[in-house]
Amino acid sequence: MPTPSIPKALQWCAGLLVCAWLTGCAAPQAGDYSAFRAASPASILVLPPVNEAPEVQATASVLSHATYPLAEAGYYVMPVTLVAETFRQNGMDVADDVHDLPASRLREIFGADAALYIKITRYGTTYQVIDSATVVSAQAQLVDLRAGSVLWSGQASASSKENNSSGGSGLAGMLITALVSQILSTVTDASHDIAGLATHRLLSAGGSHGLLYGPRSPLYGKN
Repeated sequence: MPTPSIPKALQWCAGLLVCAWLTGCAAPQAGDYSAFRAASPASILVLPPVNEAPEVQATASVLSHATYPLAEAGYYVMPVTLVAETFRQNGMDVADDVHDLPASRLREIFGADAALYIKITRYGTTYQVIDSATVVSAQAQLVDLRAGSVLWSGQASASSKENNSSGGSGLAGMLITALVSQILSTVTDASHDIAGLATHRLLSAGGSHGLLYGPRSPLYGKN
């Protein structure tokens, strides 16, 4: 008895499913770092982050965490206090206005090789009936101030729920835990600590999509 043939439409759909599965399982490809390597910035100017979250403290919080991972990666980071005071003295108190300044102007004022533009998309604690979570998400671009070109871009997020488990506590216990968690997070500004984790993930060197190591790092030129 001859084997029934598979309709071409089914063969086509099966082929698409296989391709989709292979694509989903494939490891992410590293970005193009050719411009980054060619520019080889040694000093970075961190601009005040643009805040799209409702919490007004988000800009200062993320900015306070940005210097450390960049310095650890081997870059000289322009002093944050000096940069903020320079902008303030020139009437630039709004982060969006600072981000709109021409790269050549920033280079002229600060003499840095590159500028880091950060945008905060989420910051704070939310309460949803039986759950409460503090989440911080941010995006960043490193721009060459000599040529005005983008050398690198990335995004990262961190949440207080990453290592939390409320299994077995029951509905009442989950409600109380979520409520207490939100109150404590609001009173103690837990978002600041989560911002530190998110910023470290965003700006650490190494990895397939991370920053390259700077000239002050012993790993310079090795990633």
